[in-house]
Amino acid sequence: MINNKNWHENHFETLGFGSRLSDSVAKGMGSWKFIILQTVLVILWMVLNIVGFFYHWDVYPFSLLNLLFSTQAAYAAPIIMMSQNRQSERDRLQAQADYQTNIDAKKEIEALTIILNKLD
Repeated sequence: MINNKNWHENHFETLGFGSRLSDSVAKGMGSWKFIILQTVLVILWMVLNIVGFFYHWDVYPFSLLNLLFSTQAAYAAPIIMMSQNRQSERDRLQAQADYQTNIDAKKEIEALTIILNKLD
């Protein structure tokens, strides 16, 4: 049976749940959508705490917000690093596959050259 999938599809199928999850998290956190959403939430958090008339759940200098950012960074950094390590491994494997393809093509061209030279 012929495999009609490309190299990336075959590689993606070998990933486990944790690898796929960390790639998704890294992709999400590295997007403008995430940056804009987080900025809006932080501004909303700060405004509600500054102008709140009755209840300030996180008064200036926003200790709870800083704790949330620290927790987010503590989890995000290793997840993003795992995704980057996997990307490096993917790049290495793809470069190796490209190299092998080039070697195979070179051998085929050399064989065709020999056949064409015999026809002369």
